[in-house]
Amino acid sequence: MKTLIATAISSALLLSACSEPSNTTTNNTAQNEQVSASIESTNPLFVKSPLQFQTPQFDLIKDEHFVPAFEQGMKEQLAEIDAIVNNTEAPSFENTIVAMEKSGELLTRASRIFFNLNGTDSNDARRAIQTEMAPKFAAHGDNINLNKALFERVEAVYNQRAALNLTAEEKRLVEVLYKGFVRSGAKLNEDQKARIREINKALSTIGTQFSQNIMALIKNNVVIVEDKAQLAGLSDAQIASLATAAAEAGHEGKYLIKITNTTRQPILASLENRDLREKVWRASAERALTGENSNADIVPTITKLRAERAALLGYDSYAHFGLESQMAKEPQAVLDMLSSMVPALLQNVDAEAAAIQAKIDASGENFKLAPWDWFFYAEQVRKDKYNLDENAVKEYFEFNRVLKDGVFFTMNRLYGITFKPRPDLPVYHEDVEAYELLDEDGSSLAIFYADYFAREGKRGGAWKSAFVKQSGLDNQRPVIVNVMNIQKAPEGEPTLISYSEATTIFHEMGHGVHGMLSQVKYPTLSGTSTSRDFVEFPSTFEEDWAMYPEVIANYAKHYKTGEPIPKDLLKKVIESRSFNQGFDTFEYVAAALLDMEWHSLPASAPKQDIVKFEQAALEKHNVNIDYIPPRYKSAYFNHSMGGYAAGYYAYMWSEILAADAYAYVQTQGGLNRKIGQKYRENILEVGNTRDLMESYKAFRGQEPTTEALLKRRGLSVTVN
Repeated sequence: MKTLIATAISSALLLSACSEPSNTTTNNTAQNEQVSASIESTNPLFVKSPLQFQTPQFDLIKDEHFVPAFEQGMKEQLAEIDAIVNNTEAPSFENTIVAMEKSGELLTRASRIFFNLNGTDSNDARRAIQTEMAPKFAAHGDNINLNKALFERVEAVYNQRAALNLTAEEKRLVEVLYKGFVRSGAKLNEDQKARIREINKALSTIGTQFSQNIMALIKNNVVIVEDKAQLAGLSDAQIASLATAAAEAGHEGKYLIKITNTTRQPILASLENRDLREKVWRASAERALTGENSNADIVPTITKLRAERAALLGYDSYAHFGLESQMAKEPQAVLDMLSSMVPALLQNVDAEAAAIQAKIDASGENFKLAPWDWFFYAEQVRKDKYNLDENAVKEYFEFNRVLKDGVFFTMNRLYGITFKPRPDLPVYHEDVEAYELLDEDGSSLAIFYADYFAREGKRGGAWKSAFVKQSGLDNQRPVIVNVMNIQKAPEGEPTLISYSEATTIFHEMGHGVHGMLSQVKYPTLSGTSTSRDFVEFPSTFEEDWAMYPEVIANYAKHYKTGEPIPKDLLKKVIESRSFNQGFDTFEYVAAALLDMEWHSLPASAPKQDIVKFEQAALEKHNVNIDYIPPRYKSAYFNHSMGGYAAGYYAYMWSEILAADAYAYVQTQGGLNRKIGQKYRENILEVGNTRDLMESYKAFRGQEPTTEALLKRRGLSVTVN
């Protein structure tokens, strides 16, 4: 649906939405049409793009186009909502539910383009627009979500849904929309609604500030190195890249180390200078706690406001509210899953730490393992254990080969799809490439944008998003983008990536095909519009194909000679996948528990001190090991403070599904079109049109077990 504050805005853009209905837009349709007509000649957002599948006209869109499009889009949508409310006919699926699905076309189009650009290619103007519009979007959402008359019509359809001869998808849509209204506060009294509006307005503003602080720190929170000798351990290409970054930032003759979004920093695995390692680690782990871009007060404010909103809606905590609509259903199920892993994880971590400390001691150093030491000495232990040189491995993982001969090849073998380059389509940055997705019969399925390289103005991390969402109702095919932050090699040199980065490309394409292969009638239910603890299943499922024999033989070739990766080196890479899994899993579980603790606070709890609360939460679950901090600390935990609130656990929950599904596929012949088609039809094409476990069972034949997950991670742990 394009209502419920154009779900496009609230979910993809991590804004909350809500405000009282206005009757001033009634009968303004003619006026709105006149306004549109006067502006659309100069503003490309006011009309559907003439490009294939409404692919945005990036070559024509300017920053000054967005605010007029937002304002007119909100006016038009409210007029459409008024028309639904004032319809004298009895509420029906067509005149209420379908009409809502069709509303907000201009607002949805403009907001999807804007927020995707603001995440991938931000600038001062776009950040200012986001700050200005956040509370207005929240108010607009309230004008819809808390509209009493509109909800009464939706509720009337919901109450008679069993007698309406609806299809399964139509019934699912009615139920999803009805629950969405209720969870937005539609059943509250007017005083409670007023407070919900205040909370949502505050959250929209402060949530924007949180994300903008993180974005600012990507540029401002860097480590400048003056002495090249301190960079011992890095390759010549890495040092040259740091020098280029420094020069571009105005530090000619120096070296600039950027801080990535997680607590861990990949460069720590190579830096020999311990003082520099500590400096880099502290720049990561202690960011956003002080200074102009501090989130130290913002995080406790966000979580307290969320707790109050949940209480108004009748929930014990925000975690109870958030998990009700997920596969997990309740916080205790998540806590049971995560907490049950801790004892065995501690054993794995202790063994890994002992091996690292032994390596430190053997090197003649006299210090105890600290968090900035882990990756450097873990890499030494890994080299000893597997005789594996990461830089030598990267020579077989050249970016273009990974993408085209690895990811695209796998998608073709599984789903019969082909990625056709479309250099004629406009892009929003020179590093972005456009493709057309073709089905096995040559028919066109989607437009795909590949945006894989790090740059200033792009937020950290990796994700998939949609510029245009699939909708059978509008006969609309999707326009999808995959985004990462790979460090691009200097001009004229190949970009060599790690195996971990290669698997992330596979992961994001899992999200990509989930959106591009969608065959759903109603946009509210299409593509990746599923629960958080299911949506990571299709992406994680694709990861293991990166190491499938037929796949890796096709893409893992030396960037100079084209020779395939040697069998003995490949064997070491495969065996080393389980290395450091205690650390990897532990830091993830610590972050997931921290997220759950923040959102398990009741509304009556006082506002927390961010540092003290974080420490107490980790101690509570016995995950407070000083040399293994959480993957994300609270002050820069974008997932927790954004769209994955009380939902960071979802990656592990989804991994259970993914590991089980991948293991099942191997029993069905592995990489082949028959099993790929079964997966495509039962998982990728159906979106949220039915109960998600039913979709999984339609593919797998049964509910998943944890056996494959434990094997995948190389851990002996018990998951409830």
